[in-house]
Amino acid sequence: MDFSLSEEQRLLVATIRGFIDDELRPLETEIEETGQLADEAADRIRARSQALGLYAVNIPAEYGGGGLSVLDWMIAEEQFGRTSDILIRRAFGNVYEILLAGTAAQIEEYLLPAVRGERTFSVAFTEPEAGSDAAAISTSAVRKGDGWVLNGAKHFISDGLYSDFFIVTAVTDPAAGARGISTFILDKGLPGFTIGRDQPMMGLRGTSHVEMRFEEVVLDDGRLLGEEGQGLKLALATLGRVRLAQVAARAVGKASMILDSCLGYARDRRQFGSAIGEFQLVQQMLADSAMEINACRLALWHTASRIDAGDEARGAISMLKVQASEMLGRVVDRAVQIYGGAGYCRDLPIERYYRDARISRIYDGTSEIHRMVMARQMMKGDVGLFDIYEQAG
Repeated sequence: MDFSLSEEQRLLVATIRGFIDDELRPLETEIEETGQLADEAADRIRARSQALGLYAVNIPAEYGGGGLSVLDWMIAEEQFGRTSDILIRRAFGNVYEILLAGTAAQIEEYLLPAVRGERTFSVAFTEPEAGSDAAAISTSAVRKGDGWVLNGAKHFISDGLYSDFFIVTAVTDPAAGARGISTFILDKGLPGFTIGRDQPMMGLRGTSHVEMRFEEVVLDDGRLLGEEGQGLKLALATLGRVRLAQVAARAVGKASMILDSCLGYARDRRQFGSAIGEFQLVQQMLADSAMEINACRLALWHTASRIDAGDEARGAISMLKVQASEMLGRVVDRAVQIYGGAGYCRDLPIERYYRDARISRIYDGTSEIHRMVMARQMMKGDVGLFDIYEQAG
């Protein structure tokens, strides 16, 4: 199995990295200080990204997206990880594949404008009392005439202030359990649909995370996304891709960037008459980070290749979500140690990377939840989670 990059893949990496260095990184400090990205800047970086063909690269070309394979998409997402969350969203789009399950009318009204950057949306799955248990939601949608009436609440909805429509999960058949959940498309501004406060976060400055309430929100039948009762299946499939791309791949890319920074600092910073990179304990931290990043990257590319070959690879995605998020935490913790007091100081971005990294072990399913899921699968005899020969057979 050869994972050496093709010329096209090398060009993709170079194009994204150059765009991030030239256009996005200069905006990071102001966002960190103000907590905002100006609309004019957002429009500018989106337009330049679109001109380079870097917007919505995960969406099939027939809908105007980049049409990348899953492997190429993950290679791109690694590079996206080298900048801030809000800049990734604005420059490269945040177009979830869940809209591909829509009707022709829904694709025309929602997906195509989102791919063109004319509309922005978020997924609203998480609830105050449900957390990582996506099947335990209480938001309900009750049939009424030719439509539905929605009631309930969501929270931690990323990009909620900026988005103009949302994909929302709701219970439509309480007696059916997980098979009684459906998904709906909600436009911002519907009567009874309230966007609440932007919840303050430790990191991810510039990205809003809002509370939402639905009080007798009336929806026509055209707002049902996919089939009734298939909402949890659609949500979990969406979250699987999010875990692979926005958590695992970006963690690999961010960790690589941080290690590059540590290497430069270890060469230049001198203590006791020597570069600190000559100290064995610093060398150990650098080597450990390199080994862990490399292991995650190979696992990521292998999993992406399996998906391209038609394997859902759900267990492998859970593994990567844990492996990569925890790897990033260790790499950035070592970076703070290597930089010492300078790493703890806000004059350098290391402390920001440290804060931003912490959420990756929590959102889209905590490390503990994913470990439990993997262990249960293995107890049921799914050796494919850890046996590559079983997968090949």
